[in-house]
Amino acid sequence: MSHPFSFSQLIGRHAELEQVSQILLGDHDILLAGVPGIGRRTLMRAAAQACSARVLEIDCLRATNYSRFLELLAEAIIQTFKSPEELAFIDRWSKEHPFILRSQQGRTQLVWHPVPGKEWTLFEALLTLPQALAEWLDSRVVIVFQNFPHLKSFDRSNKWEQYLRQEVQRQSRVSYALIATVAERWSEPDELRVLSLSPLPDEVLQTWLIEAMAAEKLKFEPESVAVFLNYVQGHFGDAITLARRIRLEAETIVQPHHVERSAIALIEDLSVTFESLILLLPHSQVRVLESLALDPTDSPHAREYIQKHNLSRGGGLQGALASLEQKGLVYGAELGYRIALPMLGAWMKYRLS
Repeated sequence: MSHPFSFSQLIGRHAELEQVSQILLGDHDILLAGVPGIGRRTLMRAAAQACSARVLEIDCLRATNYSRFLELLAEAIIQTFKSPEELAFIDRWSKEHPFILRSQQGRTQLVWHPVPGKEWTLFEALLTLPQALAEWLDSRVVIVFQNFPHLKSFDRSNKWEQYLRQEVQRQSRVSYALIATVAERWSEPDELRVLSLSPLPDEVLQTWLIEAMAAEKLKFEPESVAVFLNYVQGHFGDAITLARRIRLEAETIVQPHHVERSAIALIEDLSVTFESLILLLPHSQVRVLESLALDPTDSPHAREYIQKHNLSRGGGLQGALASLEQKGLVYGAELGYRIALPMLGAWMKYRLS
């Protein structure tokens, strides 16, 4: 059993788990959207496990160019298929392609001779390997691309992205799961399914919190639960982080002051990270974040709100909101323009107050 405060837990996503599992079993592909810490990767891993699928994970944020992207893809393949029999299959496959399976100092790698300008040929060949392995093993494979939109930072012509789109349709044993902050639609609406994760309902988090704390011999007072839920606002990542801090603070009964003290200590620990984040944002976006932290509203475009907080009018405000949503810092209109990272919002309010 996983630890009650583990990020590997899947909490309150049973409907989404069923939906994603059916997508994978139907040989379809998915774009899973949501803010960081909302549970996207945990959901994908749970769905793949439910389908008895093997999972390859590639973080596109670590890919600074085509060569680095190839390295990450090759590493993911070897990390997933590492039994002696599977490595023997990869070795046989490599003899028909421009790759070499090399074991050195206890580490196995799939390598190649780098030739500038020839990355495209290597990319085409390497993408055939998961399909070949899936057919040989008679199983499914899920390739998860985290931070998928970052691919555009070096694939400016969209050549590799377009090829990935073709492979999404072509490969019968491999499903592609693209993880992003915002559910950007591809050109064709039927190319892949889109699922956006919203914050968890309070009742789901409350049940998890009471059970998790009980496993640690801690009891939450009703008032303490309300304070906790107000801080985390349905964000499971922040809920786990705050719960861990409270566990160190309280002894047997969790009282409201334990939650408050733990939350403030956590905010102070994260202050350097949040300060660095704010420094990277344009002033107009910082002003919007500060306004939403101090004075939450589902109508930031209202004239009274704009005047009250001295925000830019028209396109400037809309552009700031859209950019903050793209960065995963603010939810869109469907969730009332809430700050998406509750601890960031609490820090801004704490700092401004």
